[in-house]
Amino acid sequence: MPELPEVEVVRAGLERHVRGATIAAVEVLHERPVRRHPSGPTGFAAALTGRRIEGARRRGKYLWLPLDDGDAILAHLGMSGQMLVQPVAAPAERHLRVRFALTGVGPEVEGRELRFVDQRMFGGLSVSVGGADLPSEIAHIARDPLDPAFDDAAFVARLRTRTSGVKRLLLDQTLISGVGNIYADEALWRTRLHGERPGNRLTRAQAVELLGHAREVMNEALAQGGTSFDALYVNVNGESGYFDRSLHAYGRADEPCDRCGTPIRRVPFMNRSSYYCPRCQPAPRSARPKA
Repeated sequence: MPELPEVEVVRAGLERHVRGATIAAVEVLHERPVRRHPSGPTGFAAALTGRRIEGARRRGKYLWLPLDDGDAILAHLGMSGQMLVQPVAAPAERHLRVRFALTGVGPEVEGRELRFVDQRMFGGLSVSVGGADLPSEIAHIARDPLDPAFDDAAFVARLRTRTSGVKRLLLDQTLISGVGNIYADEALWRTRLHGERPGNRLTRAQAVELLGHAREVMNEALAQGGTSFDALYVNVNGESGYFDRSLHAYGRADEPCDRCGTPIRRVPFMNRSSYYCPRCQPAPRSARPKA
C-alpha cells in the first residue's frame, strides 16, 4: 500500500500538472471507485464537470483536489490506486476506472487528462462538499511528521501514555498519520526498538528519537520517489520510486542486519508482517516466546 512518501510524490505531481485545469468531462468506467458518492457515477460526474482544480493537498495518505466552488475531490489510493496525467491519445490502461478530461492553458494541461487507475479497487474517489480546506471525512486523521504544523511534544506525550506496542501506535492514524508498515519497521530498526515495546515503557528520549527517525526515513524515501516493490505504485508520470534499495529491515527476512550481521527476522503482524533484528531490537519480555 502506498505510504506517506509515495502519496506525497503523487500530490506534488498533481500540483504541478493539474492545478488551474478545468474539468471538461468525467467518465466513470467502473462504479466501485466512486461508491461513496451518494448519487452514484452520474451524480459524481455532474458535480465535477466545469469545475476548476485549485491545487493538490494531502493529509496522511489521503489526497484532495480543492475546487473553485469550495468542494474537493477526495482520493485514497488504497492498495493499488494510481493518479496518472496522460496525453488524451495515450492508450487506456488495463485497469483504468475514471478519467477526467482537462482543459486549460499551458503544456502541463493542454491535450492531457487525469486518470484514476486501480487494479484491486480498494481505493476510491468522492466529492467532499465544502472540503476545499480540509474534507470533513478526514478531519479525524492526525497530522503527519512532514507537516510543518505537526506537534512533536504532544505526540511524544501521547505516545508515552499508551500501553499498546509502539509499532501499533505508529500505525494509529488518530495519533500520527502517514506512517505505514514499511516506514514503521525502518524507524524502529534505526531506533533499536522492538515493535512490541509498549508506548508507556519508552523514555522520552527514545520517543523523541523514534519520531526523528520516522521523519528522517520518510524524507529520504521522498527524495528517492518513494518505495516501489512492483508496478502498482508509480507517480503521475508512471515512474517508480527506488527507496526499496535503501531499506534496512522491511522485506529483508533472513538477510544479515546492516548493523550487526544477525539475520533479519519476519513475524506476522496485523495480517501483514514485521521485520526486525532480534539482536539490535530485543523483544520485551511480554513478547518473547515461552520456553
